Amino acid sequence: MKFSISTLLVLAPLVATSVSALAVPEARAFGGGRGGFGGGFGGNKGGNQGGNNQANKGGNNAAAKSSSATGAAATAATGNAAAAANNNNPQTSLTLDSSVICKGFAQNGQENVTEAGQVASLTSTNNFINFCAGKTLTNGQQITTGSCNPAPMGDIPSTSNQPSAKFSFPTNMANIAANTAFTITMNIANLETGNFVNAESNYFAAPQQLSSAGQVIGHSHFVVESLTSLTQTAPTNPTKFAFFKGVNEAATGGSLSAAVTAGLPAGTYKVSSINTAANHQPVLGPVAQHGSFDDVVYFTVGGSNSTAAAGAATGAAASGAAAGAAASKGAAAAAANKGGNAAAANKGAAANKGGKGRRFLRDY
Repeated sequence: MKFSISTLLVLAPLVATSVSALAVPEARAFGGGRGGFGGGFGGNKGGNQGGNNQANKGGNNAAAKSSSATGAAATAATGNAAAAANNNNPQTSLTLDSSVICKGFAQNGQENVTEAGQVASLTSTNNFINFCAGKTLTNGQQITTGSCNPAPMGDIPSTSNQPSAKFSFPTNMANIAANTAFTITMNIANLETGNFVNAESNYFAAPQQLSSAGQVIGHSHFVVESLTSLTQTAPTNPTKFAFFKGVNEAATGGSLSAAVTAGLPAGTYKVSSINTAANHQPVLGPVAQHGSFDDVVYFTVGGSNSTAAAGAATGAAASGAAAGAAASKGAAAAAANKGGNAAAANKGAAANKGGKGRRFLRDY
């Protein structure tokens, strides 16, 4: 192929431009190419000031474009990280899987009012995923000033797997010895006990879970509160209690226990269970109408005919309880022999105790 001189003169600047463009780094893109073109064109014109100015302008534009490209790269990296988080694994993705959206949450329950005084429910079309936005998050901590917990409620057992509990010691209206060690025991069913997480870092931090048998995976707690009397009707103060123990061990033979090693001072008490899931949240059930998942017992400490726990806990205490029972029987026999006279009964009791007078009281 033949080219005329005039043709070559026309092509020469284009070739120079193409070479200059190829020498520009990719990050500089159009600005760099333009700068290179300006510089090259200025050089072809003999290096005059206009060409140098154009080259400098192109270089500056290229630097600006490079900076923008760096920012864009950072933004892209962030976007990629977000995209990675929004993956196809519903347990790690930061987006709500459409399969778990409960359309019923969009109804406030007043569509068909079934009971007088029924109030409207909060509603949501995204499962309340941002309900705690702008609030102090529980974040696995026990925050005494209040917080908002974003963890879902979790797995709910069937009605046949609802837990149930009953104290076996103390029994209701029992009277136990004061300041004497005893053991609280409770029978429990339908709770896979012995499962507890770190309450300092994972409090309420995961949903309730079920075992392969369909039972709530969790543990229990025992709390003893002091009362003014067995007829007290005023609410107790939840921040004050005489004894508290997280029962972390698994049940043995369907029974949980906790030792009250120092016993309790004389007085009136109630002992309650707090049956929970592994992350310490109270057990959740499948229906509103159900029996209590917990138990409570009322008892006294320090009555003169204490039978007690102490009796179950130590042989010495058991001997003392037996002696007390024998003395009581002796007092009753003496009273009968004296024609049922109460004073004679007291004398009989004193005789059984070696001449030391003692009254046998029933505080309930």
